[in-house]
Amino acid sequence: MTKKKKTVGKTDADVILIGAGIMSATLGVLLKQLEPNLSIEIYERLDIAAAESSDAWNNAGTGHSAFCELNYTPEKKDGTVETKKAVQIAEHFEVSKQFWSYLVTKGLVSDPCNFIRNIPHMSFVWGKKNVDYLKKRYDALTQCDLFSDMQYTEDTELVKTWAPLIMEGRKKNEKVAATKMDLGTDVNFGTLTRDMFNNLKQQPNVNLFFNHEIRDLKKNKDGNWIVKVKDLDSGDKRKRVAKFVFIGAGGGSLPLLEKSDIPEGKGFGGFPVSGQWLKCTNEEIIKKHHAKVYGKAAVGAPPMSVPHLDTRMINGKQALLFGPYAGFSTKFLKNGSFLDLPKSIKFNNIRPMISAGLHNLDLTKYLIEQVRQSPEDRLEALKEYLPTAELKDWELEYAGQRVQVIKKDEKKGGILEFGTEVVNAADGSIAALLGASPGASTAVSIMLDLLNRCFAEDLATDEWQAKIREMIPTYGKALAQDPVLCKETRTRTSKVLKIENTVVA
Repeated sequence: MTKKKKTVGKTDADVILIGAGIMSATLGVLLKQLEPNLSIEIYERLDIAAAESSDAWNNAGTGHSAFCELNYTPEKKDGTVETKKAVQIAEHFEVSKQFWSYLVTKGLVSDPCNFIRNIPHMSFVWGKKNVDYLKKRYDALTQCDLFSDMQYTEDTELVKTWAPLIMEGRKKNEKVAATKMDLGTDVNFGTLTRDMFNNLKQQPNVNLFFNHEIRDLKKNKDGNWIVKVKDLDSGDKRKRVAKFVFIGAGGGSLPLLEKSDIPEGKGFGGFPVSGQWLKCTNEEIIKKHHAKVYGKAAVGAPPMSVPHLDTRMINGKQALLFGPYAGFSTKFLKNGSFLDLPKSIKFNNIRPMISAGLHNLDLTKYLIEQVRQSPEDRLEALKEYLPTAELKDWELEYAGQRVQVIKKDEKKGGILEFGTEVVNAADGSIAALLGASPGASTAVSIMLDLLNRCFAEDLATDEWQAKIREMIPTYGKALAQDPVLCKETRTRTSKVLKIENTVVA
């Protein structure tokens, strides 16, 4: 364990992970590979791993690599397109693929075809202004080697070969444009997460507890953490003591961070956003579409609401989704309480939350409009991407909850963040992950950052450095600046993950 956290007193575990989602699974596997003798306890309030944000029906599942998500490449006031975030996300996804490749080669997860498939990523727009934007985006992104294979076209016939359904019934004189990355993937994070936990719980000194809820967290005088746990089946309560605690409970992370009472957690708030999909029920239509087609979000829409017509592989079967349609609920989790939001409001975060609300009135207006939508309204939104769509071929599916981060800001009082935020104590003894997209796809990079914050001395050792580079060969290198390394890495991971020429047919 880290030399920095010298604690005294008896402990039940070196590490406690709260929440059985992709983040805890990733951190648990990383730590166990780096320090095999580490003792780990994992607590999950539901009866199965990855049942909230990591589940296939609740997660965007794109394999967020910034190939097609237009919200990662905003157009600036001077008309240029900002690519910094897209490049960072693309790099982080390559890191994730390297780690997953390591898991496959070491037999730590099952057949990669169970959790990752090759499905092209497309951006599709219409109207002169949007077409101009997409061309500028393409020109800017292809300056970077991570996006050098991107294709661009305004040829309707070519778009029809890429994704025929989006062109059926469309006006012939309508100006459209599309980009396509054949390297795109679909990732079932639910399956991947459960695979990782199945392996973890077979390791020595690792225990996974379902139907267990964390009721409180308190730092002891000896530097360890006392974690109060309730068994929801039996009603029994007990205390567990650990040297390090990770709060990876999705929407449930904020209330637990508040209970920890660390100074670094003060001032954070959460803004819950719910989502729904339209799920296609017509097998003939599902078979005709083989791509993830992303468009432009409406003004004020949160990133999780970027519309897309999405081919997915769920439980080995091809599915077709459209959405997500945003909504508002005071729950922080799909299986949470309507009191989650009001209970999260504290004296130290009420000002940032009010300020963020006042600065995001367009988001509030958008969510109200989304909540009031009728089935016919949702169909009209679908018809923008699928002109021949009929309501009888689609049904509504609840897509889970996201909690966007609200944080203090000196100038604005509080700002709403669309992304993820790692919050850790100064001594590195506890850390929490807040926020949402593109979390799952970049989980490995997020957890590497956490290791650097909380296990810095261990991470600096020759042993940990060598192991990290075994798991992630490009660790510490920038693929965006090394075209040869980028190509070699993608070739290797595509082979190991079996995503060469595996487009759904």
